[in-house]
Amino acid sequence: MSHDHNHDHTEPPSEIALRVKALESLLTEKGLVDPAALDELIDTYEHRIGPRNGAKVVAKAWADPAYKARLLADGTAAIAELGFTGVQGEDMLVVENTPSVHNVMVCTLCSCYPWPTLGLPPVWFKTAPYRSRIVIDPRGLLAEFGLTIPEDKEVRVWDSSAELRYLVLPERPAGTEGWSEEQLAELVTRDSMIGTGLPMQPSAK
Repeated sequence: MSHDHNHDHTEPPSEIALRVKALESLLTEKGLVDPAALDELIDTYEHRIGPRNGAKVVAKAWADPAYKARLLADGTAAIAELGFTGVQGEDMLVVENTPSVHNVMVCTLCSCYPWPTLGLPPVWFKTAPYRSRIVIDPRGLLAEFGLTIPEDKEVRVWDSSAELRYLVLPERPAGTEGWSEEQLAELVTRDSMIGTGLPMQPSAK
């Protein structure tokens, strides 16, 4: 499984998805919508603008031990300190990745997701295969994302709900001592805050 999660699923699209696709096709035929521009807009909110809020939270936790302690003790309040609040982010629990534990989040019932910190949920997050397999075989599914978890590291799967949503605090990459919060935030990826990926390494920047 790649990060784009483009493999075929056996389930047909939902009624809403079909309606959206039909509307998009109609607007495209009439020349009112440029598909490329629409894809770019979705990508912007899914990968750049939305997750940037969460990246700021993670970077501050990496750089400020006192903030990190508050974040792990009361995620909702600590995230609100940075101004990130709103619908689907009222009750947050932050779970920390460590050398011995890797966390990953899911919503097995629907697609509850922390919009104020992570923006739009990726399409694969809402699919039945992800929602079931991450619970049944988390190591196997993470490997398909390109993330191999050592056998001696525990994998914890956190199931979001209408009452509580999760944010993964990834491990800070080595070699970032003395970096500013702005520099650190550039290493934080959306998938690292879901738990299906890791932050970028300093060499990648």
